[in-house]
Amino acid sequence: MNGWDFAMPLALALLPLPLLVALSRRGSSAPHGRLRIPTAIRDRLATGDGAGVPARRSAMLMWIAWAALVVALAGPRTVAATPALPASGRDIMLALDLSGSMLTRDFAVDGEAISRIDALKRVGADLIRRRAGDRIGLVIFAEHAFAAAPLSFDVAAVGRTLEEVAIGLVGRSTAIGDGLGLALKRLAESRAPSRIIILLSDGANNAGSTDPIGVARLARQQGVRLYTIGLGVSDTSAPGDDPDPVDFVALTRLAEIGDGEAFRVRSTEDLAAAARAIERLVAGQSLAPPAVVRRDLWAYPATLAFLASLGIVVLRRRWP
Repeated sequence: MNGWDFAMPLALALLPLPLLVALSRRGSSAPHGRLRIPTAIRDRLATGDGAGVPARRSAMLMWIAWAALVVALAGPRTVAATPALPASGRDIMLALDLSGSMLTRDFAVDGEAISRIDALKRVGADLIRRRAGDRIGLVIFAEHAFAAAPLSFDVAAVGRTLEEVAIGLVGRSTAIGDGLGLALKRLAESRAPSRIIILLSDGANNAGSTDPIGVARLARQQGVRLYTIGLGVSDTSAPGDDPDPVDFVALTRLAEIGDGEAFRVRSTEDLAAAARAIERLVAGQSLAPPAVVRRDLWAYPATLAFLASLGIVVLRRRWP
């Protein structure tokens, strides 16, 4: 659907109004069938000084100004429809760990040693931008949980929000239960065919008043699937000198209860595998209704009306 229309087409009915007023006044001012001409104009016409030309020009400009003003009032605009966009039918909330343990530098991306938080940003931002057609939301948590971005099709904006978060915004402990609980709450009003929570964390829950296992069970009852991604190299199954091991066992348990899967991410290859697994999620494919885009054009006839009015003023000053 492409073309143009008027926001208030009935306003165009005002176009003949000046003509009707002129005819009405003409009839009332000449009751005996004669046209009365003011003395000043009659004298100029008698002397032949061309005063009739500016008078006709002034009348023409008045009509142009009026017509342009009425058209501007009617609100001309172009109308175009954007192509229908693919919609996956998925609502996905990402719950991202911003606790102090995420500063541990035991992660590698393309051979570069980086901290868990930097890996989380790379992993999370890449995962978000892969989700075109999904509605993505973002919850960050540490000692407290905070909804950083509501569910939105604007995956680029959500990705930028993730890249701007920093350790310390919501404390330094790890309240996984609170983060999962807030993510689940954000999905409570969703009517999407598939609702998903993706938890990115090192799994070391040590704060908060909400039991992560209880939230996982509630999510399953509500039909929300829970996927977990464990970030980091060392884990609790291989004790060592690392004071912040990844509790992948706990993350796996949460995913099992939440009817999802758990992924261990140590490299970009692991990330690609996790992304492919998420792509296999079953969801109804559909087309979002096309959005109608309208561009207002009233400024153009309004400008013409202003210029015509300015021309009338110039004519009257030159030929008073």
